[in-house]
Amino acid sequence: MSDMQDFKVGERGTGLPEITQFEPSPFKKGRPPEPLHFEVNIVAEAHERQKKSGVVQVNIPGFSPAKLYCDEQKPVGDDTAPPPLAYFSAGIAFCLLTHLSDILTARKIDITSMKIEQRIRFKTNLSTMRELGYPTEGACEGIESHVLIDSPEDAATVQKLLEEAEGACMAHFALRNPLPWMTRLVHNGVELEKREGVGPEERGAAL
Repeated sequence: MSDMQDFKVGERGTGLPEITQFEPSPFKKGRPPEPLHFEVNIVAEAHERQKKSGVVQVNIPGFSPAKLYCDEQKPVGDDTAPPPLAYFSAGIAFCLLTHLSDILTARKIDITSMKIEQRIRFKTNLSTMRELGYPTEGACEGIESHVLIDSPEDAATVQKLLEEAEGACMAHFALRNPLPWMTRLVHNGVELEKREGVGPEERGAAL
């Protein structure tokens, strides 16, 4: 039986993700005002029951690889690490806070305190339909981000701060816009299936 001492989120990785199915892109420094293009690569692996681990790396110089641990609640898992959706949800809030902090520093905006209270609603039939032999389905039904800022600055300045941060936040962009996606299934080294969707720009070009 696990206890609080067994709970583990992550640690600094000892090596880069061992990618075999694609060639990670080399980092290229952008020339202002051109945007900086970068990628985040991860190798995630399943272990016993619902335990998972993954090595993730941001390919910008200065970022160390991280090894993260993941699990599910009892009785399906052992509650030894956060579940996948906890990382997903926390990443959205942390990314927005990163851009808020960066912009207020660059603009010399005086902030006393800043935090985000966030709610993301999901739905799944995993707990009922699986037992009946039906395919499982899930969806994200919505997200609420409550940005709480205490500051001696006027309201207009704080409002512009959030508007700029939301526009810069790559996680929030992914939430608000359809994105190209691709999933491959490789069985014993042989590709069985490749499915992909089309983003708005590519869809317009195809019409």
